[in-house]
Order: sequence, then C-alpha cells, then structure tokens
Amino acid sequence: MTNDTETMSKEIIRTENAPAPVGPYNQAIAAAGKMLFVAGQIALDPKTGVIVGEGDVKKQTEQVMANLEAILLAGGTSFADVVRTTVFLADMNDFAAVNAVYAKYFDEATAPARVCVQVSRLPKDVLVEIDCIAVVSS
Repeated sequence: MTNDTETMSKEIIRTENAPAPVGPYNQAIAAAGKMLFVAGQIALDPKTGVIVGEGDVKKQTEQVMANLEAILLAGGTSFADVVRTTVFLADMNDFAAVNAVYAKYFDEATAPARVCVQVSRLPKDVLVEIDCIAVVSS
C-alpha cells in the first residue's frame, strides 16, 4: 500500500497489486472527519425543474456536476474533498463521454474512488445520475 498524495481530510491509497484506474478515479481513499452524503443527482435545472440536455449525455453530465457542486458548497465542502462517487448510466456506451465531463471536475491524481454501473432505467429517463460522499474539512 502506497500513500502518495494527501490533503487535509483525505488520503489517496494506491497499490500496484491491484488494477490501476482506467479513468479519473483512484483505487481507494482514506478519509477522516465529518462526512457529507450527497443524494444521486440527475440533469434537472434547479430553477425550472426541466431536464437539461434531453438525449445528450454530455450536457446532462454537465448539469449533474453543477447540481452536485451546488450541494457540496451548501454543505461546506467541494469536489476537492469528494472521496467516493457512484455513476449510474442508462447505456455503458456513454462511459467515455461521461468521463470526459467528469474529468473536468476531478484531477486523476486526487480523484475519488468510484463505481460506474449501467442500470435499466433512471428517474425521468435521464441518461446519467451521480451521487457522492465528501469530507467536510472545516
């Protein structure tokens, strides 16, 4: 077990004895402190309640990330303190497109641990839903 990168509230865990990540995430994160558990977010515009980017997984992912960011900030934290995400896809063929947007918010070196699964259906028939867990460092 190697502990290469540290921040105040989370520590990146890496080992060559398990497969390396294939995207903007890490094998594991050790975290300490108050935790914020953010419910799954879909591409709903918070002002109108309308789905953003109907049929466009990139636009939907951008809205999902904006929604997550708003909740993280309201909870006193940010993407820098996220230790785990779960990505739910309606179609695993969208994996690369979602990763391209996701990578704008998480640096591969310090990205959270992540699960990504294809599901048979998501609320309001969106293409992507993401939840997260963050450490509140203050």
